[in-house]
Amino acid sequence: MKQVLLVFLGGGLGSALRYLISKPLNIVFHNFFLGTFLVNIVGCLLIGIILGFSAKNNLLTSNNTLFLATGFCGGFTTFSAFAFEKHTLIKNSELFHFSLYTLSSIIVGILAIALGLWLSKFLD
Repeated sequence: MKQVLLVFLGGGLGSALRYLISKPLNIVFHNFFLGTFLVNIVGCLLIGIILGFSAKNNLLTSNNTLFLATGFCGGFTTFSAFAFEKHTLIKNSELFHFSLYTLSSIIVGILAIALGLWLSKFLD
């Protein structure tokens, strides 16, 4: 039950922060959904750092990792909003923006995880 509470608390914090960041940026950049893109990429970077740091040493307990990676990063990033926004772009015949948003999110997301794992090697 403690683990569920940790995921719940971390997810709530991540979701609230995602809302505060993505809401204003998605209004300004409505064809690219910059807010969702940024929270997903930053979330990928963070989870790479957290999981890489966790695997490297014993400073993070399994509960810390659960709170940060599963809870916070899980709540902070959003696949459902990403999918809905892609659907909206297709519906509006914005095929260029759909392609740009989809490919950049996947490629930059994977690169951000790799960067986070690499950066975690330098954390003590």
